[in-house]
Amino acid sequence: MAKFVADNFERVIRRGQLRVQFASAGGGEQPVIQTFGDGTGKPVAIRFNDQAAQWKLLLNPEYQAGDLFMHGRIDVLQGSIYDFLAVVLQNTKGLPVYWWMRLLNAIRIATRRLRQRNTLVRSRKNVAHHYDLDGSLYRLFLDSDCQYSCAYFERPGDNLETAQLAKKRHLAAKLALKSGQKVLDIGSGWGGLGLYLAEIGGVDVTGLTLSTEQHQVSNARAHELGLDGQARFKLQDYRATKGPFDRIVSVGMFEHVGIGNFDAYFNTCRDLLEPDGVMILHSIGRMDGPGATNPWIDRYIFPGGYIPALSEVLLAIERAGLKVTDIEILRLHYAETLRAWRERFMARRDEAEALYDEQFCRMWEFYLAASETAFRFQNMMVFQIQLVRDQEALPLTRAYIAEAEEELRRRENGIHRLRLAGE
Repeated sequence: MAKFVADNFERVIRRGQLRVQFASAGGGEQPVIQTFGDGTGKPVAIRFNDQAAQWKLLLNPEYQAGDLFMHGRIDVLQGSIYDFLAVVLQNTKGLPVYWWMRLLNAIRIATRRLRQRNTLVRSRKNVAHHYDLDGSLYRLFLDSDCQYSCAYFERPGDNLETAQLAKKRHLAAKLALKSGQKVLDIGSGWGGLGLYLAEIGGVDVTGLTLSTEQHQVSNARAHELGLDGQARFKLQDYRATKGPFDRIVSVGMFEHVGIGNFDAYFNTCRDLLEPDGVMILHSIGRMDGPGATNPWIDRYIFPGGYIPALSEVLLAIERAGLKVTDIEILRLHYAETLRAWRERFMARRDEAEALYDEQFCRMWEFYLAASETAFRFQNMMVFQIQLVRDQEALPLTRAYIAEAEEELRRRENGIHRLRLAGE
């Protein structure tokens, strides 16, 4: 049986160099160690700590890779879990998939609506699972503004702080803001984007979150900045919100809506938007068509979540009667964002362990590594869709976006009091 597992590593790993220490059968038997690949690239070594782990990984790798690493049944002896995933995923492109893996994926797709029944109560519970963790955890690896979404790397070499500020500026420019407008931020996080729009954009902002932790931090930041009357953050579901608003922005929230709620989401946004209003939707998406949420991510990281294909989103937008005026695809921007987060987390991993424990740290390390490799090797991307009710709501060409970014940059340089998240 161990030979069958080893033969599958031989089948998959053609490039790179991966050394695998297989678990022994016990009774003093020496473990078998084999090396796979062509010897190029960074050397990576892993160890199976029990024989059952070998079979679990082979039969259901999408779930078991994370579960086995998280529970210490696979250890990385050389390199990191990111390096291991990178070697495997670079080699699996185009390879035929075993019939049982196709069957598991088909079952996940067929049952995804059941797992993503995000009612008002269930949505809040799902958000709390991830976002109501100790706030100190996020400050270990996010930028100073606690932007927990894809950054926008305008130039090679931009650091995380610069790229996250550029993301906020880019979104604000696409909103075509006018002073005094009412803006709704659906999924407002720790308030960074909403405060930017209020302070730099000169608009009135209402932010929505289902996280009690984020709600408290956001309003505290608004108070410290003296923006209480201009930016307020509510612990409220978007489906319970009253409008109308001149602008709507939603960043990193749509992934939590669930496939069965797309129509409700866009119908609600349409009803909340003024007739001449503009909306920007920023979300992770799939390049290779509809699919199913990775089962390990669904269980441990983002229960009830789903990353949509652009085709699924556009159909729901059309059914809602909204008009698409611009789509931008950010391809590797999230890979670079996640690389920065992963490196920052690993540099302060001991602090995370002090907050939680070793198993939590292994879970978080795998989450960041698997997410990064998904954007580098597995057809994940980020899209920004601009929506209107009236196609005359925006200028004729896209030149206004660059012009607005320059104006926003000028205003940023004149204001030196942007605060760190939670301070």
